[in-house]
Amino acid sequence: MSEGLAVFRGVLIRYVLPIAAAVSLVAFVGVPYIDRVLTGWFRTDIDQRTRLVMDLVREPLGQLLDDGQLARARNYLNSVAGDQRLLGMVVCDRLGEQVLITAQAPQIARCSPTAVEQPADRALTRTASGLLEIARFPFRTGAGGHYALLIVQDLDFIDRRQTTAHNYALAAIVILTSLLALMGGLAVRQLLNRWIRLLVGDISQRRFDEQADTSKFSLPVLNRVRQALEELEASQRLEIDFRENWTPQALQQVVREQLEQPLMLVVSNREPYVHSMGADGLPVAEFPASGMVTAVEPIVRACAGIWVAHGSGSADRMVVDLQDHVRVPPDDPSYTLRRVWLTEQEEEGHYYGFSNEGLWPLCHLAYVRPAFRESDWLQYVRVNEKFADALMAETDAADPVVLIQDFHFALLPKLVRARIPRATITLFWHIPWPNAETFGVCPWKQDILIHMLSADILGFHTRHHCQNFLDTLDRYIECKIDRENMRVTREGHVCRVTAYPISIEWPPRWLAQVADAVHCQAAVRERHGLGPEVRIGVGVERWDFTKGILERFHALEALFDKYPQWRGRLSFLQVAAPSRSKLPAYQALQTQTLEEVERINGRFATPDWKPIVLVAEHQQPVRVFELYRAADFCLVNSLHDGMNLVAKEFVAARDDCDGVLILSTFAGASRELVEALLVNPYDVGSTAEAIVAALDMPREQRRKRMQLMRRTVSESNVYRWAGRMLMDVARIRQRASLRGFKARV
Repeated sequence: MSEGLAVFRGVLIRYVLPIAAAVSLVAFVGVPYIDRVLTGWFRTDIDQRTRLVMDLVREPLGQLLDDGQLARARNYLNSVAGDQRLLGMVVCDRLGEQVLITAQAPQIARCSPTAVEQPADRALTRTASGLLEIARFPFRTGAGGHYALLIVQDLDFIDRRQTTAHNYALAAIVILTSLLALMGGLAVRQLLNRWIRLLVGDISQRRFDEQADTSKFSLPVLNRVRQALEELEASQRLEIDFRENWTPQALQQVVREQLEQPLMLVVSNREPYVHSMGADGLPVAEFPASGMVTAVEPIVRACAGIWVAHGSGSADRMVVDLQDHVRVPPDDPSYTLRRVWLTEQEEEGHYYGFSNEGLWPLCHLAYVRPAFRESDWLQYVRVNEKFADALMAETDAADPVVLIQDFHFALLPKLVRARIPRATITLFWHIPWPNAETFGVCPWKQDILIHMLSADILGFHTRHHCQNFLDTLDRYIECKIDRENMRVTREGHVCRVTAYPISIEWPPRWLAQVADAVHCQAAVRERHGLGPEVRIGVGVERWDFTKGILERFHALEALFDKYPQWRGRLSFLQVAAPSRSKLPAYQALQTQTLEEVERINGRFATPDWKPIVLVAEHQQPVRVFELYRAADFCLVNSLHDGMNLVAKEFVAARDDCDGVLILSTFAGASRELVEALLVNPYDVGSTAEAIVAALDMPREQRRKRMQLMRRTVSESNVYRWAGRMLMDVARIRQRASLRGFKARV
């Protein structure tokens, strides 16, 4: 019995009450509307009948009045007024006197002195017997007489007819609405059930936005839903593109509202903070010289995620807990760093071997031959698997967001997908991607590409790198490539290939610890023994063969040869942080660099001046920003670079809107910082001319160029970079949630 009542209540709530509500709504809105329509129709009918009567009696009545036959005129009007709705008529002369009146005309219809002079009109009057309309029509007879005819109509019949029509209409509305609601509800229910079954079938069989064969019946609905999602995506992208003030708070809002606070895991080889043993025997945290760390670290701070990285510092093990965790940054902990330990053999094969002797020179057109050894490849695979296990250990969530950084973990997307199938995986490639022919040199190219395609998003710095990647897939992998939408489908999985130009935080947090430009110049001059008349150029790089350090020294040599007036008046401070010093190519570069510095200084140096000051050690960010503020120009002449954040850091440091940036056209940053002096780093002569142009550039032009570049960096900061990527991640997760629709249905 109770189950029957429950079913009855369910039917009552789901069907009967909505139908009753629909009927009531239609009656509430429809009946007054019908009343207004009927009233208008009847009033129009009365007006037409009144005018018709006037047109009918005008000529005969005028003739009788001209002939003075008032009795015949009265009889004539009485015969016309025989209709039950036409109560009577009154004829008035030009003096307002009553000439004729029919037998049934009410007393309220009387002449007035202005009856003949005023234009025709109508008036409604309510009397004890009902509602009346008195229409007045001035007219002239053939003999020139001026008269007015008052026609009195009974309007009570409108109420009577309207009441009858009202009752019929209400009954018809109730019946028809009930039938239509019942039939429509059943039809819509059947139609929606069928659409849902077909739509869920499409969703469960393939990714939602994949173009695939679909039944003709479900295609219209599926296309509408796809269109709605595309419009939402376009709207969200516009919101991203036109947001002017990307801050940590804005990024947190994206994570909170669009991603709904998922667990966020970041994985990279280089850790954001390295603990080394200090002079006093205690661990000291250092911020490494890494463009990747510079860009990603503010994101993890803003989103409070977990960063998984290789623990490479000499004191790293001393500061972690039992789970190999340490809270960072040291001065204001806001996220967790999980360190993964590698054996010496793993580090040699994975980092120094396959990553930096193989993939790094392969992807950079710096004319250093890549080395591929099978033993290095096996260690590369082993380390990727070790990091995949570490990521799995860090989460008990079924669908975390995993942000993989750089070429050290090209295999990680597929390995993570196997362990956490519902994870949303993004791999950002921080270095260039070469053309297909160049990448074909790698013996394990198919394995790398297949593993990468298990990611949901593959990010590169520029669209050119994206196109190179798609060309590589087209040549070596069997997959479906949608170049218009930059999507790759393999075995039912869709991977999006997108350009995300990376940047830096704005404003850089180190600026608060740096003095103004005047004090920075004084400090740098005193530290390096530079006189007050010496102009300062600066370069800040890892000691790497892709950075063009030797080429810039040769450009300086060419400058001093061609423009001897700059001897003694220009010093170039080169910060070169040692990197990968175990590798022969880097050892040779460091040796050659030292030899070139000694040779060039030997040619031009004086007892109190050096053309090149080489700082061959890692510098803390505060000291680097001090150099930026002290410099007259910054030279970034990379032979090949994914982005190069030194250029953007220099711009961010110059809040005095001074200084000149000289930038290689082979750095990704040159696509954005077009106000810099762009150079070909292989052309040392033109680079020398660019340095002279920077030194001679007027203050106003330096100011305008720097203002435009600062606006670019501030608007396209690292939070915007991460925001665009995370908004794309959010759309993927929202679409993936549709696959759970089948279970709910």
